[in-house]
Amino acid sequence: MTTIEKSIDVDVPISVAYNQWTQFEDFPHFMGGVESITQVDDTHLHWKVSVGGVDREFDAEITEQHPDERVAWKSTSGPEQAGVVSFYRVADAQTRVTLQLDWEPEGVVENVGALLQVDDLQVSRDLTRFKDLVESQGYETGAWRGDVDRAPDATGR
Repeated sequence: MTTIEKSIDVDVPISVAYNQWTQFEDFPHFMGGVESITQVDDTHLHWKVSVGGVDREFDAEITEQHPDERVAWKSTSGPEQAGVVSFYRVADAQTRVTLQLDWEPEGVVENVGALLQVDDLQVSRDLTRFKDLVESQGYETGAWRGDVDRAPDATGR
């Protein structure tokens, strides 16, 4: 399993950064390799990606979501991955966005890319493009302010 964690400060209020991140179908505007995301319902997404000549489709489920705090997800089909993006208020008009992504590389191309840390570079570029997008607009293109509570684990916690 490969883990990537990156942060970036964006010069917008926390609600603007969070609201823009919840516009999953807009991810192709700032995420390299993401061809499309279809939001099936409040907690289910279908992704189409093409990275390094490898095309994949997979489904993901939002496992936890709290306005202005965090969005967590995991894949439910296709390549194994999970992640969380957290939002921290730095100042009234500045937010730190921290992304942690855990994924299992498959095949030669993905394993070599992980070894060369191409995935780290891609995440950094994506966060920079997110910063450019949200700062240049100065507002979010939409918002979903619903809560999704994390399901209890096998012990009931």
